[in-house]
Amino acid sequence: MSPSRILKWITGAFEAFLGIPAIGGAFIVSLLWTPLAIMLVLHIITLVLTKKDGGATTGSILGIVTSCVGWIPFVGMIMHILSAVFLMINAATPDKKIVEQPKAV
Repeated sequence: MSPSRILKWITGAFEAFLGIPAIGGAFIVSLLWTPLAIMLVLHIITLVLTKKDGGATTGSILGIVTSCVGWIPFVGMIMHILSAVFLMINAATPDKKIVEQPKAV
């Protein structure tokens, strides 16, 4: 399993936790929205690794958008849940193998 798929599972699990109506919102507010900044960084790292591995980027891009609008109470909750679903689906599908071209001597 590639590092990008492992990160998709991890970020998907975090997004699912943040999408829990009372618990996720209380967690985000109690830490002064720091979890949203941390998730933004994790989603960007996951996106870069996914691009390198040739995997699906939908979940990571949605996660980046979610981290930017996650401070809006009900919109954030729905976006966290959607991000979790898409990340888990993307993590379950194998990456495309990128075949490197031989270098000319």
